[in-house]
Amino acid sequence: MNENDFLKYAKEGKTIEALSEYHEICTDLLLKATKIKMKLNCEYHTEEEIREIFAELTSSEVNETLSIVPPFHTDCGKNIVIGENVFINSNCTMQDQGGIYIGDDVLIGHNTCLLTLNHDPDPEKRGNLHPSPIHIEDKVWLGSNVTVLPGVRIKKGAIVAAGAVVTKDVDENTVVGGVPAKVIKKINE
Repeated sequence: MNENDFLKYAKEGKTIEALSEYHEICTDLLLKATKIKMKLNCEYHTEEEIREIFAELTSSEVNETLSIVPPFHTDCGKNIVIGENVFINSNCTMQDQGGIYIGDDVLIGHNTCLLTLNHDPDPEKRGNLHPSPIHIEDKVWLGSNVTVLPGVRIKKGAIVAAGAVVTKDVDENTVVGGVPAKVIKKINE
């Protein structure tokens, strides 16, 4: 088994059992990502250099419109897909084993956490991981200190208020906030 097998397995939402071969690859990806994150986060880089390091982290091409303010954190990096004109502010964390898909013209505020893994609720299996993707559609704005939980889709044009914890899908052109996030209002078009 290799990294691609693991990524395919995780994208399918299959359980990653503790101490399994899949879990070992998950840990190996974490160590590789940590090494690249240290390069990104521990010294000054131009925007072009940041995109080059991010491309190394994700093992994919990165478009010239991506703007990231370090530090940036991930424990995998290989399951992140980002569209055009995306801005990611400082101290963003993307736990991406389950897949993170970010559309075009998205703004992501300081200290945002995008989390695609849950632990098993059964105490005897608590080390098992359950991946589920996050989808952030075009023109979404995530305020500072937002947390998005596994399996959530935030639809086009939505705004998530600062400090919100998003536990379920957010409708198009809607403002949500709070813990857990609830609809505050619709955005006038």
